[in-house]
Amino acid sequence: QELLVESGGGLAQPGGSLTLSCTASGINLDYYVIGWFHQAPGKEREGVSCIVGRDGSPIYSDSVKGRFIISRDKVKNTVYLQMNSLKSEDTGVYYCATELGSIGALWPSVYDYWGQGTQVTVSS
Repeated sequence: QELLVESGGGLAQPGGSLTLSCTASGINLDYYVIGWFHQAPGKEREGVSCIVGRDGSPIYSDSVKGRFIISRDKVKNTVYLQMNSLKSEDTGVYYCATELGSIGALWPSVYDYWGQGTQVTVSS
């Protein structure tokens, strides 16, 4: 059983939308920060957004601020990333990850558990 499982990736046109899901098992997300990370082809993994499980406080990178929305569903133990106004630069693999704690951060190195990733392609 995977600790974190991402889903929802696919193909979208520029300006379109996708919603990614990250479902956790075996942990209570109230005690974690949950982050979304983007890895474009040939580039390093970069933080996109995170949410503090305890109180829902979000953080967004400058590149997605105003376009993406992170949210959580406590009953489903799932965190979502609503991706709007998609650009070709958003293409890549998106990973969710968790960090034990309650202070949000977008540096990949501070996260402990990672999902397998889901592919997003933005193309006309």
